[in-house]
Amino acid sequence: MTNIVWIKHASQLATLAQPSKGPRIKDDMNNISIIRDGSVWIEDGIIQAVGTTRQLEEQFKDRAHEAVITDAKGHLVTPGLVDPHTHVAYGGSREREFERRLQGATYMEIMNAGGGIHATTTMTREAKEEELVQQTKRRLDSFLQHGVTTVEGKSGYGLNLETELKQLRVMKRLQAEHPIDIIPTFMGAHAVPTEYKGREEEYVDYIINEMLPAVSNEKLAVFNDVFCEVGVFTPEQSERILEAGKKYGLIPKIHADEIEPYGGAELAAKVGAISAEHLLKASDEGIAAMAKAGTIACLLPATALFLREQAAEGRKMIDGGVPVAISTDCNPGSSPTTSMPLVMNLACISMRLTPSEALTAATYNAACAIQMEDKVGSIEPGKQGDIVLWDIANYQELQYLFGVNHVRSVWKKGVKVIDRS
Repeated sequence: MTNIVWIKHASQLATLAQPSKGPRIKDDMNNISIIRDGSVWIEDGIIQAVGTTRQLEEQFKDRAHEAVITDAKGHLVTPGLVDPHTHVAYGGSREREFERRLQGATYMEIMNAGGGIHATTTMTREAKEEELVQQTKRRLDSFLQHGVTTVEGKSGYGLNLETELKQLRVMKRLQAEHPIDIIPTFMGAHAVPTEYKGREEEYVDYIINEMLPAVSNEKLAVFNDVFCEVGVFTPEQSERILEAGKKYGLIPKIHADEIEPYGGAELAAKVGAISAEHLLKASDEGIAAMAKAGTIACLLPATALFLREQAAEGRKMIDGGVPVAISTDCNPGSSPTTSMPLVMNLACISMRLTPSEALTAATYNAACAIQMEDKVGSIEPGKQGDIVLWDIANYQELQYLFGVNHVRSVWKKGVKVIDRS
């Protein structure tokens, strides 16, 4: 029996329909393709038709009785949000470090003292797989509550073969068990583990010669990410790791220029990375190189806020022709949030994105950053029925009324998974 969902009479249906392939840049990021009195028809999880309610009433006049109808009058409807940068699968918590930072300790000081990534690595190594599944599931449930229907998830809290594989297997299992789509990224190069201190090149060799082949053999990841930062991995080490990953079919991503200018944006362009993340300290030359290469800037304004740092220059990047996506950076140390609506608010407030640019960055461009734009990120025939109905009338309200979760209903592949009506 065909499962039909018909959402009709939306005050604004922001389809984000894209006339051409590839992420949006410059003025095109403001084109969110609004249909007033909009309507969406979904069959067996796939969008079949999009238009005005009058158009779809005429098109499906003989089949209206088959549909489960939602009257969206007075409400905004958008694609399900896409979070293209998370560390969602990890063990434990680090709330005590938050207090230490408020007392003056820096992120790198805490990390170099055995906290930060190293603390979560210890907790993740010690956690049984089932414990990681349950902790990660709770975070995914919270993402859904905030309108997120697709996430990228990184490993990187194992820093040894056994635990890196455990993190990736947890995400693979939850991809099958949880409504959210989880796109996996291998990030064995998140930090140099304490047992390799002083032997950093040996750890790089370990990633290349043992971790990457094992991840590839089990087909556990799509992307390969590295933290290119002073005191973590040098640009030369980062390039070796990313080029090695390409040989196994893993697409490069890079944590770049987060804490100090370090040439990470330039390296992202050089290696053909699909995206560069953070970029708080990216140089003008790096921004220009990314624009030329078409590398997506994945910006994380909640992380900058939590670390009390100036946000990345999103306005400059968009004006310079860099495609921009935004993300929560959900992680236990620098951005323990699952609220993409808050991230959209912060993108407008701290990075001077327009409301329509922020919505594009959280949907279509975010999907491009994880190679999911053919399935999610916009409301178009042939794509998954991933839809959010918001308890507001227009997209400007979504960005203006900040710090509030306006989600009313969420459909994932045509199935209603959140209902606050």
